Amino acid sequence: MASLQSSHLADLQPSADRLRPVRLWLYLIAVLVILMVAVGGITRLTGSGLSIVEWKPISGTLPPLSEAEWVADFEAYKQIPQYQFVNKGMSLDEFKYIFFWEWAHRFLGRVIGLAFAIPFAVFLLQRRFSWSLAAPLAGLFVLGGFQGALGWWMVSSGLSERVDVSQYRLAAHLGAAAFLFMALIWVARRLDPRPMTRERPRWPILVLLLLVYLQLVVGAFVAGLDAGMGYTTWPLMDGALIPAGLDAIVPVWRNLFENALTVQFIHRGLAYLIVLYVGVLLWHRAGQGGFIGVHGWLPRIGLLVALQVVLGIATLLLVVPIPLALGHQALAFMLCGAIVAYLADMTGKTAR
Repeated sequence: MASLQSSHLADLQPSADRLRPVRLWLYLIAVLVILMVAVGGITRLTGSGLSIVEWKPISGTLPPLSEAEWVADFEAYKQIPQYQFVNKGMSLDEFKYIFFWEWAHRFLGRVIGLAFAIPFAVFLLQRRFSWSLAAPLAGLFVLGGFQGALGWWMVSSGLSERVDVSQYRLAAHLGAAAFLFMALIWVARRLDPRPMTRERPRWPILVLLLLVYLQLVVGAFVAGLDAGMGYTTWPLMDGALIPAGLDAIVPVWRNLFENALTVQFIHRGLAYLIVLYVGVLLWHRAGQGGFIGVHGWLPRIGLLVALQVVLGIATLLLVVPIPLALGHQALAFMLCGAIVAYLADMTGKTAR
């Protein structure tokens, strides 16, 4: 009976060989998302994010191709507060530098859209996956398009009354990118042909994922407020473990999102909590049979957390050098991906 059931499932599901290109494609898209986030980090750290003041999904694919087009884009940039209060007097060549990074960020978004849509259509025609799998994959494509709309919504917040983008919208944009990345890893892992047994309990790992995701979003607020540029000492912050001024803004809840001191303090506190929580998970798992099978993910996650802490402290103490800041951000995504892969493997495999 068992053999007949296995045979029936094999008839219903695409073979492992036919799904392998799909998995590799999803992993490639996930890598491109991390690259997109890194370029986005460069635009933020170089002050480039507001250099393109219009959203042109089609015509904006190409950068200015003539001196007249460059001058026109520069004149448009001169009309926004960032130029008038921060970059007034910059040269055309300096404008071209910041324009390049924002254009590259948007261009890479278009590349990701094509890298998703074209293979998706090809795989669908080849019947490499079923229509039941096509639906969630199409949902990932829609989520990617939503990211583009969120990006413009974020940029638009800095075009009229601010000299930078809203930290709230930056957090929404980065949080959605992380969600897309994790969804890609989840689907790819669930297509892995290797047999996986269901493991319980899974809720401790889900709690870890929620903590790390929350930390990533808080990190976006840190970035949006330039909170990492101040209070660059560790372990003390402004000369104390608990600095004064955490409730300086009224009403008090706004300190959680608008007070650079409070936001950085929360970011530090969450880091300590995550380290402690991962330590407890490692200790508990070591006493429950060790790190065999799917639990081999746990020590890797512990290593990523340790690296992230070291990188975060170095980024702070050195006052946010671009390479370290980008590494800190990319490693946060990889940590989320590793936790999602662990959860997916613990959940077992289902028919495709």
